[in-house]
Amino acid sequence: MSWLWIALLAASVVVLIGAEWPRLSGNLGAQARAKRERARRKQQFKLLKSESEEFAASVERDLSQLPTIEEERDRRR
Repeated sequence: MSWLWIALLAASVVVLIGAEWPRLSGNLGAQARAKRERARRKQQFKLLKSESEEFAASVERDLSQLPTIEEERDRRR
């Protein structure tokens, strides 16, 4: 009768592994390794603060120089 208990134990291990496989593959698979490597690379990035006021002023200057519909109507008259 010991072979029956061994078979039941083996079946329960197979069922447990089958149930936990998505979680295990997420932590141990090739994709998980790629995610960890990407996270390490991202930690090395530094955020550079730009001069946002100067940028906003240049955008406003560029927008003011664009032709508008009102200007086209004025030209036709």
